[in-house]
Amino acid sequence: MKKGQLGFLTGTHAVNDLYQGAIPAMLPFLMSERDYSYAAVSGLAFAASGVSSLFQPLFGVLSDRRPRTWLVPAGFITAALGVVAAGLSGNYPVTWLCVALAGIGIAAYHPPATSQARAAGGSSQKAMSIFSVGGTVGGAIAPSLVTLVIGSAGFDRSYLLAVPALVMAVLWGLKGPWMRSRGHVEAAPLVTGAAAKSSAHGARQADDWRAFGRLVAVIIGWSIPFVTVTSMVSLHAQRDLGQSSAAGAAALTSYTAAGAVGTLLGGWVGDRYGRMTSVRVGYLVALPALLGVAWAPTFPVLLVSAVAFGAAMFVPFAAQVTLAQDYLPHRPGTASGLTLGLAMAAGGLCSPAFGWLADSSGLRAAFYALLLVFVVPVALALRLPDRVLDTPDASSSERVEATNTTGAQ
Repeated sequence: MKKGQLGFLTGTHAVNDLYQGAIPAMLPFLMSERDYSYAAVSGLAFAASGVSSLFQPLFGVLSDRRPRTWLVPAGFITAALGVVAAGLSGNYPVTWLCVALAGIGIAAYHPPATSQARAAGGSSQKAMSIFSVGGTVGGAIAPSLVTLVIGSAGFDRSYLLAVPALVMAVLWGLKGPWMRSRGHVEAAPLVTGAAAKSSAHGARQADDWRAFGRLVAVIIGWSIPFVTVTSMVSLHAQRDLGQSSAAGAAALTSYTAAGAVGTLLGGWVGDRYGRMTSVRVGYLVALPALLGVAWAPTFPVLLVSAVAFGAAMFVPFAAQVTLAQDYLPHRPGTASGLTLGLAMAAGGLCSPAFGWLADSSGLRAAFYALLLVFVVPVALALRLPDRVLDTPDASSSERVEATNTTGAQ
């Protein structure tokens, strides 16, 4: 494990995903100050998550062709510009476009950074969980930062939200040569095409698109409740339970911060008991936790349920990323782009539908509908096959492909 590079990339992940978390944190302020409806703010959630996710596979393909480390700083700087511009804009169409721009920046960051983090961490689930938790921490900080800036000074001071990106850009400028000198080696695929062709058992190293398709289906089902709860839990606390905007921000912060704990826990469980254990435990705990979010009669119940749901949702996260890259060992950037991108687009695409349901029937009805949708990915996750690949320089006779008994068929 290359701890220095992994730590630095984890810091950039925190900054990048801070802007991903800033957008849902801004939604209650947009509703109160600009009179947006649930459908309107759900449309902004689509602009952030959906547009970002649609672009992410493209950046994944570009990262596979050759290392493009410059996409990492370009991504989080663009995300910051989009968020700041959305706060300063005065009408909905411009706000939507600015949020979409932020989403594209977030999309540009993830594939190259994830590939480099996997290479820096080797086969350790803990290493990937450390990188992932950087993004979760950034998302957890976002509601407090947005409340501090916009809640106290208004949207006119939105430019202050750009400070974290500017600081990290300076650090990247100082660390840039160090990153580039390692990027050509560490961003390379786990198994090169030449190695696969020279192996007498190259077929065993082939990309497993069928298993990868199953994983994409699971992540699509994961993204729908994740994006919807992220965009609505703060509103749920304020509109249904009569809490203040600060309490709503606290609920969102607790939800996203719990994801950091879940990510680290998932990495530990994956290394100790196998990554499929972390996948199954995460989904099985998340289902009743989501029921608690929908049912919550009081704010403390909502807070506990949101924390449990946020943690459980991220227990499988690192395992899903490494599993995707092992299903497609020749295309790690594409695997990251599709699983973190196109599959996540479903969450953004479906968010307006739940917003319309909330407008017509209330937020609780939207959460209960979300619960029914979530049953499908939970069932699929229990049947995912595992796949274990040796390091690229191992002989083909030492390469092992493992498939669990429930998923092999």
